Amino acid sequence: MPTRVHLPAAIPPLALNRLHSLVENRTVFALDGFELNIFETHQAALRVPLRLDGLALTTMLRGKKVMHLPDRPAFDYLPGETVVVGEDELMEIDFPEACLCQPTQCLAVAIASDTIRQTIDLLNERYPRAEAHTPWAVAGPEYAHLTNTPELTGTLERLVAVSRTTDAAKDVLAGFTLQELLVRLMQTQARALIFHDYARHLTTHPFAAVVHYIKAHLAENLSVDKLSALACMSKATFFRLFKREFGLTPVEYIVRERLAEAKRLLRQPLASVAEVCLRAGFNNLSYFQALFKRYEGITPGAYKKQLV
Repeated sequence: MPTRVHLPAAIPPLALNRLHSLVENRTVFALDGFELNIFETHQAALRVPLRLDGLALTTMLRGKKVMHLPDRPAFDYLPGETVVVGEDELMEIDFPEACLCQPTQCLAVAIASDTIRQTIDLLNERYPRAEAHTPWAVAGPEYAHLTNTPELTGTLERLVAVSRTTDAAKDVLAGFTLQELLVRLMQTQARALIFHDYARHLTTHPFAAVVHYIKAHLAENLSVDKLSALACMSKATFFRLFKREFGLTPVEYIVRERLAEAKRLLRQPLASVAEVCLRAGFNNLSYFQALFKRYEGITPGAYKKQLV
């Protein structure tokens, strides 16, 4: 499920610069190493050009865009999604549904190349990834359009909050949050690479085989001993590197995969909640119901009813 960034209902006029236009109303917060932009569009438009200094991490907050980026097919851009745009890359944007009563809103963080390099150098020196030949780096166009994770969304929300504060240490706090944002971005891209495209990397990445096994055996007991052996690591190393690579533990990943499978099964009209619980790999109905409500906000039964 896409995770959306939530902003205050009203954005006060604290901006350093604002472009007064029905097409792109822009609020800018300039801090050390990055610039945070909030764009609002109040009328439908086609092929609106936009170029930001530095690599840009953009997140849709409200409405719909159609993005046109160089050498890529156009694609819909919806709330709960992020698009990473290369340094000085030209975006052309359609706003098919924007209007005064329902504006399109997007957040864009333009990050200086020096800031990115310093963060990546620090990670590669102190916290190397599982595969030495694949150092930390922001992935290219193939993994530029992402579904937000809760971790990425939470960091974006904190970055917005610190950018708007008048705290004397604002730049320092923002710098730490920006470093976390870059880590969360690379972890989100790593999830797209391995969690969703694992078949391409079964012979080149130790966690691809683990993900393949988990997906194939969701309804069974998944032991850490088996998973760490598949990765050819000790249990401690496996847990540490898995969380470093993806931003969540192997157990958290298994839970999320089982919940996703449960949601798929609940869409089947004849499947009962108790049957779905077992088929998705949960052995305790009460635990399954409590976990489902914690992650989805409603019980499995209520989720099934709303699909009718």
